[in-house]
Amino acid sequence: MISAKKTMEMIDKIDMMFPDAECELIHKNSFELTIAVLLSAQCTDNLVNRVTRELFKKYKTPEDFLMVELAELENDIRSIGLFRNKAKNIQKLCRDLINRYDGEIPGNYDDLVSLAGVGRKTANVVLSVAFDAPRIAVDTHVERVTKRLGVARYKDSVLEVERTLMKKIPSERWSKTHHQLIFFGRYHCLSRSPKCDICPLLEDCREGQKRMKAKASQ
Repeated sequence: MISAKKTMEMIDKIDMMFPDAECELIHKNSFELTIAVLLSAQCTDNLVNRVTRELFKKYKTPEDFLMVELAELENDIRSIGLFRNKAKNIQKLCRDLINRYDGEIPGNYDDLVSLAGVGRKTANVVLSVAFDAPRIAVDTHVERVTKRLGVARYKDSVLEVERTLMKKIPSERWSKTHHQLIFFGRYHCLSRSPKCDICPLLEDCREGQKRMKAKASQ
């Protein structure tokens, strides 16, 4: 793995590439954000935004989601992967919000992950975006990028990647860096066709150098 100093040099370059990176899930409040992040598991933000554009017109509160049959909610989110399980979790989450939290999204980690469908990544996104808490949420983009750059090891679990990033990056930059790493992975260091040939990090990226050598030998 690379050092914290080298990590920050890379992060600074990514910061220059994506200075305005932010959450791309469309939402008006913490409740909508939580539902959107729950829906985004194994699904693109673009698809979630297309679905929630109409979904959030129909359902504005936890009570609204419980006033319909499960089958109707399933149909409303049918174009999203795992829609049956997600619909079930949404209704259970809404029921818990009403029964345990007066219908409001809780602002602490332990309460958030106790809600149906809310895992570590979702909780960290909600805390960071809705409550301005310093957090790093590790999604597929963040995991891929950090391992390619050598910030984390390829064998590391998602939790180990998160802890490594938290050690190497100052806490006041966690939330911003989280979004910038997502943008870097989504728009530059793509899964199948990373833009290594025009990457400002190529000089320090062993993965990128390997790919460029392989490409040159073809």
